[in-house]
Amino acid sequence: MCIAVPGRVVRLDGMRATVDFDGNRVEANAGLVDVKVGDSVLVHAGCIIQVMSEEDREILMDLLAEIGELQDDD
Repeated sequence: MCIAVPGRVVRLDGMRATVDFDGNRVEANAGLVDVKVGDSVLVHAGCIIQVMSEEDREILMDLLAEIGELQDDD
C-alpha cells in the first residue's frame, strides 16, 4: 500500500524542496505544485503532490498516529 505523507517545507532550491516529517528531513520534487517555505504538503513517491491547510495536516497526522497505534496492538 502506498500513501501520501504530510510534512512541512523547510527549504526550497529550484524544483527541490527539503520537507520535514516530524524531525526527519527528506528531499522531494517540488515541480508539480506551487510551494513555499512553511507550507504543509503531501508527499508521495518523492514528489510534493498537494499543498494543504495546517488544520488538514494536523488531522491527517492524528489519523496516521492512530493507525500506528492500532498496528502496534496486533
